[in-house]
Amino acid sequence: MMKINPSASPLYMLSCLVMLLLLPLPSLLASDPDPLQDFCVADLSASTSVNGFLCKPASNVSSDDFFFDGLSKEGNTSNIFGSNVTAANVLSFPGLNTLGSSINRVDFAIGGVNPPHSHPRSTETDLVISGQVLVGFVTTGNVYFSKVLTAGQIFVIPRGLVHFQKNVGPGKALIFTTFNSQLPGASVVPLNLFASTPSIPNDVLTKTFQVGDDVVNSIKSKFVVKLGPYSR
Repeated sequence: MMKINPSASPLYMLSCLVMLLLLPLPSLLASDPDPLQDFCVADLSASTSVNGFLCKPASNVSSDDFFFDGLSKEGNTSNIFGSNVTAANVLSFPGLNTLGSSINRVDFAIGGVNPPHSHPRSTETDLVISGQVLVGFVTTGNVYFSKVLTAGQIFVIPRGLVHFQKNVGPGKALIFTTFNSQLPGASVVPLNLFASTPSIPNDVLTKTFQVGDDVVNSIKSKFVVKLGPYSR
């Protein structure tokens, strides 16, 4: 039987304590914290801000708080990208508050693209309902993974990685994207770079892309003038 040197006991105890503190880390790395009650319908009108939303009093909650029909309607794809995202997250569907779940509907016109973007707070799973959709993402090591999906097929996008979807079929396309966060967030690369408020300085963009002011200004003008009803 191994004997512990009494003089090493404080170090041994400290090591054990550190290990115990590290054990809960997997749960802390989840996209959203675990709920502590059956539900917490978001009170979007509350003036107090927390990491999430305050709960409506349970006495004011009804079945309608757990119902959302916004994904039943086709989105308007008459914009420069030829796509439209209809989001069912906590902002449009308060019943999702604290549940770590949300879902988007993405409609595509012929040739439409959901441009490169990332979700900082969630992994994404794409399910094709109709059409043929090219789905791809790029790792932090600049490795590109992609697949053309048809109805009933799915593809997963790891959390935080830049990805896109493009309609490569002969007609319209429809996909549903699910998230393990009530509010996954979306950083849309072209909008971040060329349509931010205030604008990113031109000299940053010209140096980054190795082009002239005329190219950067032309791209910026397209997003400002022609973005249309594109929705995130």
